[in-house]
Amino acid sequence: MKKQDARVLNTVLVGALAAMVYVVTLFRFPLLGSKVHFANAVCLLAGMLLGPNLGGVAAGLGSALYDLTMYNEGMVNLLITFVSKFAMAWVCGFIMQSAGKRQHKFDRTVLASVAGALTYVALYMLKTFVYQRFVYGYPLDAVGVTMMSKLIPSLINAGAAVVAAPLFFHAVRPALRAAGIIHGEV
Repeated sequence: MKKQDARVLNTVLVGALAAMVYVVTLFRFPLLGSKVHFANAVCLLAGMLLGPNLGGVAAGLGSALYDLTMYNEGMVNLLITFVSKFAMAWVCGFIMQSAGKRQHKFDRTVLASVAGALTYVALYMLKTFVYQRFVYGYPLDAVGVTMMSKLIPSLINAGAAVVAAPLFFHAVRPALRAAGIIHGEV
C-alpha cells in the first residue's frame, strides 16, 4: 500500500471509529445513579484495531464530540474527556502492540481491555475527586460518597467493555484482514 493510501485509510478508520464511539454513547441506560453504555468497548476496540496513537485519537474524538454536542460543559471538560478516553485506548493499543505476534490471542485482548478500562476508571475517579474537592469545595466525606456512587457504575461500564471489546475485535478482525483494510498482526 502506498504511503498516501495508508494515510487516507488511517484517516477514514479514525473517523469511522470516532463516529462509532459517538453513536454508541447515545444509547445508554440508567443504572445506580449513572448511565451505562458500550462506548468504552468501542474505545478499547479502536485501540486494538488502530494501535495506541490512532486508536486513542478515535476514542478521544468520538467521546469529546459527544460531550460537545450533548452537554457543552466547556473546553476543560472536553479536554479531560479527550485525554481520559485517549489514555484508555492508548493503554489497550500499547499492550496489544507490545504483544507482537501473540496480540491476536484472546487472553491478550482481555488483558489489554482490562488495563485500558481500569486506566479510564482511575482517571474518571481522579477527575471526580479533583472537581468535588477543589473546584466545588465539598468536604472529604461528601466527596467519598460521590466517588462511591460513581465508582460502581464505572466498574460496571468497565466490566461490560472488557467482555464486549475482545468479542468485537475477534469478530471484525478477520473481515477487515480479508478486505485488506488492516494488515500485519492486527
